[in-house]
Amino acid sequence: MYGNDGGLSERKKMILRAIIDAHIDKGEPVGSKYLTQNNNIAYSSATIRNEMAELEELGYLEQPHTSAGRVPSELGYRFYVDSLMEKYRLTRDELEQLDTLKKSKEEELDRIIEQAGRLFSRITNYTAITVKPRAIQVVITAFNVVYVDNRSFALVMISNTGVVKTKHIRTFDSINTRVTERLSELLNKFIAGKAVNELSYVSVVEIKNNLFGYEELVDPIIKCVYDTVNEIDRGDVKVEQVNRLLEFPEYSNLSQLSGLIGMLEKKDDIINIISNSEKDTTNILIGKENAVDIMSNSTLIFRNITVNDRVVGAIGVIGPCRMDYSKVVTTLDLLSENIRNLFGENVNLLTDGNNGGENG
Repeated sequence: MYGNDGGLSERKKMILRAIIDAHIDKGEPVGSKYLTQNNNIAYSSATIRNEMAELEELGYLEQPHTSAGRVPSELGYRFYVDSLMEKYRLTRDELEQLDTLKKSKEEELDRIIEQAGRLFSRITNYTAITVKPRAIQVVITAFNVVYVDNRSFALVMISNTGVVKTKHIRTFDSINTRVTERLSELLNKFIAGKAVNELSYVSVVEIKNNLFGYEELVDPIIKCVYDTVNEIDRGDVKVEQVNRLLEFPEYSNLSQLSGLIGMLEKKDDIINIISNSEKDTTNILIGKENAVDIMSNSTLIFRNITVNDRVVGAIGVIGPCRMDYSKVVTTLDLLSENIRNLFGENVNLLTDGNNGGENG
């Protein structure tokens, strides 16, 4: 509990706490009869009424009208908060809801970035893009192979991004727990911690050589590793007002315009450009500075959005090299700053590792 006792007797504090708890729960004035029936207070109604009257005289309670029960005053609430209130302990269900809230906050962040992209396009009259970038490099840091039955097992993969993926793999030959345990050991020894472009034929052969008759299990596992990394690392691109490109004579060549739109729809080139860019500055790629040939007569201006030093997305515009750079850059800087201000503190609160328990 908090604060001091305010000079009140233990009996007065017990009654005051019971009244405030009941009023918070029911929203109605609380009388002595209710307290004796519902709060296990071992005093007579007359004693409780006397204590309530004294608490009212001291300013902790108020009586809305004659013959009604009492309600807490502001002083009563303050004393309750400072000295009587028990620290609430979260239930497991509430903790799970808070975990869901973390995810909801992330989803809200994605939605806000998309809305910012629409606003960016409307203000600047250019085609806007919002990007959920790829992770810098996804690596499976730990494996666990879980026996399901004699013809299948679950491959659990934990990535350096915190994502956990599980793949169910069926086998042609019968297996047992000894095989799955051995698989876990070998995968963690030869594969864990390596980027997919670092996986060598030698590592795969080493695993097969140590499986003694279960070599056929290795290839589907390696395929799952590649597929999982691609799932985690796929990124995404949203394009706002692509039709604005038609407003510029620079895109009168329909073949070239079609190629540019196709590049935006394919997404990979844009994701690669933004994922490999500087995160704390506005990036301006003019004409042939773009690594993609189809963008050689276009300018791409974008900025990564960072929250707590983590890149959570990017906003940009694409248009002709004849672009109003000053307006675009100023607007982009303001948008990104507003998003950081909006979410920076809240994300900190939601990612604190506070532990709870059952209600006390």
